Amino acid sequence: MTMLTFNLTIPLSVDFSRPEDYLIFSFHILFATGSVLLAGSVVIGIMSTRALRSQNRFIFMLNTSISDTLTGCSVFYLGLFDVQEGYPSRNGTFYILPSFLGVNVLTFVFAQFDRYLAVCFPFFYKLHITRGVVIGVCALCWIYTFSILTVQSVVPVAFAAQMNAFGVIVLQVIVAIKVLMTIKLYMIARHQLSREPPSSDKDNKKESLRIIVFVVICFLILWAPSFVNISVKYVTKTGLRFKNEATNLFAIMARFNALSTPALYVWASPALRAAVWKSVWSKIIKRRTTRFLFVSNCVSECKIFKSMHTHTCKNTVMPSVIGLSKPTILQSKMLHN
Repeated sequence: MTMLTFNLTIPLSVDFSRPEDYLIFSFHILFATGSVLLAGSVVIGIMSTRALRSQNRFIFMLNTSISDTLTGCSVFYLGLFDVQEGYPSRNGTFYILPSFLGVNVLTFVFAQFDRYLAVCFPFFYKLHITRGVVIGVCALCWIYTFSILTVQSVVPVAFAAQMNAFGVIVLQVIVAIKVLMTIKLYMIARHQLSREPPSSDKDNKKESLRIIVFVVICFLILWAPSFVNISVKYVTKTGLRFKNEATNLFAIMARFNALSTPALYVWASPALRAAVWKSVWSKIIKRRTTRFLFVSNCVSECKIFKSMHTHTCKNTVMPSVIGLSKPTILQSKMLHN
């Protein structure tokens, strides 16, 4: 009962005392809805298409899209209510909701190594990097991230803060690896693949490298300001501080990856774009079109029936009543009796 009362008394992220408060609140609603719809569509498209599920690169896309969908759902809480994650926190979630981005950080690193092995060592890749291995790696990203959170939630706050600081250091190493791998993959896509003869395998490799390079660059650009600010706060005890997560510009930029990443997937992969259209949006549009046509036909039939009924009434009943036409034989008998 106490927890229920607590949840119901969490204030909103803004007090609507300024015009920009309405803009912030509306932005989070639109952003959360768009992220859930777009990333969720990618999840459904990959899950419902066997040709995509059988390719390792789409398994990594599926993993990040699941995380992006959950990130979009988390914005309905982090963006609309007065929440401040940290030590100490205010109405926080023990970093559970922000950690979905951490899953993506690890997934992108493994996806980069996956593409590197697939292009540079194809025989080793086909022999050892199976679909089961990729699924296990994706599961490891979730297990590692939330096992750390579980430990932090049961230890004293001081020790949890130290663990969080150590996590920032580890994150710096991961980001450095991501940058180096991005440069390496770009060089491979520009030079090594250009020497291969034209083939469908070459096109798939080029497409997969282009996607991972674009996605990682976009991820780093949007996430770098938050990463730098967090690092500065841990090292110098300064840095920018915000009222809550909804007004934290750096956190908003980092969460924007939940929308930009699936959008880049759909834009750069014709196969995924076709799967998403076939599995999700074509059915929704077809259903709405069918419903619209059904309603339109019903309205038209009702108008026709109403017109016929009015015409019938004017030519029979109403003229008889007002004496503009002769009564029928049945009406004469009834009047005579």
